[in-house]
Amino acid sequence: MMLVRLAINLVVTLLIIDRLYYPKSKRRDFYFTFVLISIAIFFIVFFMIFVLEEMKGKTSLGIGIGLFGIFSIMRYRTDAMPVREMTYLFVIIALSLVNAISEGVPMFELALTNLIFFLAVWFCEWRLKVLPSKIIQYDKIDLIKPECKKELIADLEQRLGLDIVQVEVGAVDFIRDMAMVKIRYRGKRSDGDVADNLKLSKDQLKTFNK
Repeated sequence: MMLVRLAINLVVTLLIIDRLYYPKSKRRDFYFTFVLISIAIFFIVFFMIFVLEEMKGKTSLGIGIGLFGIFSIMRYRTDAMPVREMTYLFVIIALSLVNAISEGVPMFELALTNLIFFLAVWFCEWRLKVLPSKIIQYDKIDLIKPECKKELIADLEQRLGLDIVQVEVGAVDFIRDMAMVKIRYRGKRSDGDVADNLKLSKDQLKTFNK
């Protein structure tokens, strides 16, 4: 039964990551992270509950809530994780927890729960249709005025080669003639493991220096 539940967990996790998350984000680093976290949490929780059952006969509700709290606040001490990736991480953690503690749950109910997880993520991705975005340091601050929005979009499209849908102007530095601009565009991300940050992480810099 452990292998059956692990197989269900892996199949649903891969469907969520490979079919829903990755096509839009193209983030192989998070793909790697989500899959391994799913497997690791499943085995940690499964064997922790097994040991507790051997010691005390059964697990209490307090232990279950404690486990959920521990894993729900887990995060890496690295670059800040975008909200979308953090949401997917929480979903993967919750899915792995449900499958790991589902001993005694009828197989139909377990499969239905996993299906609901998948359909919920699919519906949000289909309904919201989040466009990929980029954050840019922009040098032509004379175009950031509201009345120059069309010229701003045209200049960014010509320089970036993207079909830009929306432009948001953030902080402006008149001393250096620079403004922070966030764009949303049609199409798929093609940046690989590079996030929409102004600075690259040490691992990303090593990749570029190879």
